[in-house]
Amino acid sequence: MGNKIKSLLAVLLLLTCIAAAKPAFADNNIVRVGLTDNKFQNVLKQQITVYGTADCEICDKETKKAIAAVPANTEITVYNGVTGLDLVINGKVSTLRDFVIICPQGVLGVKDLKRKGKPALYHGAFELVQHPDRKGFYLVNLVEVQEYLKGVVPNEMPVRFGVEALKAQAVAARNYVLSPRTQAYDEFNVVDSVASQVYYGVNTEDDLSTRAVMETDGIVALYDNAPILALYSSTAGGYTESYSNAFSEPATKMFPSIERPYLTAVPDKEEFKTLEEEDKAKEFYETKVPSYDIESPYYRWQKTWAVGELENILKSTLIAQSKTGFIHPAFNQGDELGHIKDIKVMKRGPSGKAIEVELMTDKGCYRITKELVIRRVFQKDGISLPSANIIIEKQLDNYGNVTDVTINGGGFGHGVGMSQYGAGYMATKLNQPYYNILRHYYTGINLGTMPVTVCGNEVKQTFWAPIGRARIIVTDSTAAKIAVMINGKVHEFPVTKTIFQKDFKIDISRYIEDGENTVIFYPPTLGRSVTLYVELVEKYDRNE
Repeated sequence: MGNKIKSLLAVLLLLTCIAAAKPAFADNNIVRVGLTDNKFQNVLKQQITVYGTADCEICDKETKKAIAAVPANTEITVYNGVTGLDLVINGKVSTLRDFVIICPQGVLGVKDLKRKGKPALYHGAFELVQHPDRKGFYLVNLVEVQEYLKGVVPNEMPVRFGVEALKAQAVAARNYVLSPRTQAYDEFNVVDSVASQVYYGVNTEDDLSTRAVMETDGIVALYDNAPILALYSSTAGGYTESYSNAFSEPATKMFPSIERPYLTAVPDKEEFKTLEEEDKAKEFYETKVPSYDIESPYYRWQKTWAVGELENILKSTLIAQSKTGFIHPAFNQGDELGHIKDIKVMKRGPSGKAIEVELMTDKGCYRITKELVIRRVFQKDGISLPSANIIIEKQLDNYGNVTDVTINGGGFGHGVGMSQYGAGYMATKLNQPYYNILRHYYTGINLGTMPVTVCGNEVKQTFWAPIGRARIIVTDSTAAKIAVMINGKVHEFPVTKTIFQKDFKIDISRYIEDGENTVIFYPPTLGRSVTLYVELVEKYDRNE
């Protein structure tokens, strides 16, 4: 129970740092999650009822003061109001601005909200934030990152994949929430659906996945001394794709996007050759080449349309997807599609993923780019293609007219970064530890704690060292020495980094224990600063 009280104290501490602008949660190890409805769609609410499994307190967000005590299991109903949020408890109505609900001895629930068929329950606190234009309000779960991950990992990856795969998932999910690709809302950092990461709360936690979260405590994947964008998907199909070939730049919509060196195309086996050429992609995706993803039900798949069926689908999907800006020329309401003459992939990435598809009809020619747009254009039964690793086959009649279109494909999802089925295979069939799994999928990374700049105040970090070896990486320093408490004992280390050195490394393995460790970085004297982190040290051999 002590950890729960500390968690809620951390949440309350966060409130003192909240301004009207975007929240900066990472400094306090708190994540802000916008909770959606039962369909995982709407985040803006007009009415909601919440409760605590134990006694709760309602705190005004602006003054940070407790304004009401609410007994356990008492319904707290909130309505969107004209001048604020209307709060109803036992028939008594109050109007408040944004406020926070905490439940120090229990968890918080949302009436009639289900996750995996169970009542939705959450650690941490609830913050209710009215939309700036008062169109509704948001229900935000303020929760420690570790508690958040306990509700993410078993819902993003099947626990049958084993503890090492779950650890890899925990690290990737930790990276993702600390460094999300985009933040669509000012009021919170992520949502609880596939639009960010699947987060279902307390009632979906699992002992094995919780162990994976705890045994990767504090660890993130780093590249060039910064946390990576740890993208992952269900099934890569045997060959992951480079970030630039699958995603556009969020701000400019430029596609292909700027490369991220740790998110490059990676084959499951070194003998797999690149698949940019049509014949090589066809051979790969029309056979079940043995790879780490081979046990996925989406490893290989097929979709077939009669030409008239596909034309009717395209009349709708082309209009919707033209709004993204990735179909040229745009297909607008009232435009005539005509009859399909040809469909072909014009450009592929190293994994064989379609980057550009040409659709030719007797009325025009359309260039469809970007993997998600391609998947959403060629729908079957109202569902997008599982992936853009596709081979397009056309059946012709005796006059050369297209009668049917078949797409053979491999994989499920964008295919960039870690493949979850591949991680499960590496863990259970190849007996690989989580750090080998991560290093297979994320090129050139190292593992360690979040880099911090220490100046004026000490910084505490906890982390799990699976093999009891670690070192401090000093990336920037104006100090000649640093003082660090490691597992309760203070040590001083000289910093002799020269202008020709990128990093200065201090081996602290002799002070590190197998398992949980705590370090406190003390600020250098005389107003100097130091930027540093703890790196895990372990041997990695892709061939072992």
